[in-house]
Amino acid sequence: MTKSFEDIFSELQSDMVSIGLEYVNNKADYIYIYCACENKMLTFDLFYKINGKFLHKHKVNDAGNGFEYNVSMERMRQVLHIGTDDLEKIYALCKNDNREMPTEIKIIYNVQTNSFEAQYSYDLQYSNKDNLTSDDIFEQWFNEVSSNNG
Repeated sequence: MTKSFEDIFSELQSDMVSIGLEYVNNKADYIYIYCACENKMLTFDLFYKINGKFLHKHKVNDAGNGFEYNVSMERMRQVLHIGTDDLEKIYALCKNDNREMPTEIKIIYNVQTNSFEAQYSYDLQYSNKDNLTSDDIFEQWFNEVSSNNG
C-alpha cells in the first residue's frame, strides 16, 4: 500500500522528534523544534524544557536534574544533520507532490503525553528583511516561549 503525502510528512516530523529525544536520552519535559525553508535555504534547530527550565541544546546540562547529557560538538552536529536531512526530505516530498512547502514549522512535543502540536507558516519570516536570519527567528521563539512559560 502506498503511503499518503500526510503519512510521510508526519513520519518525517516524528523522526525529528525522535532525534531530539535521543539527544537527551528521553529525559526532557518538552522538545521545541524549529524548521525554516526560505529561498531554498534550510534551517533545523531545537531547544528543550527540562526540570522547568528552557534550555538550548548545548545548555541541557544546566537543567539541574542530576543527569549528565552528552553535549559534544559531534553529537550536536549529528542531531542538526539528521534534522536537516529530514527537512530536505519534507522539501522534496512537497515538491514532488506539488504541495506548497511551509516556510516555517514549529513543533512542540510533550514527552509525558507523547503528543505534539505543529504550527506551519507559508509567509516569509526573514529572507525579505535585511536584518534577520533564521537563527534570529529561532532565538525570538526561544525567548517568547521561555518568557511566557517561565
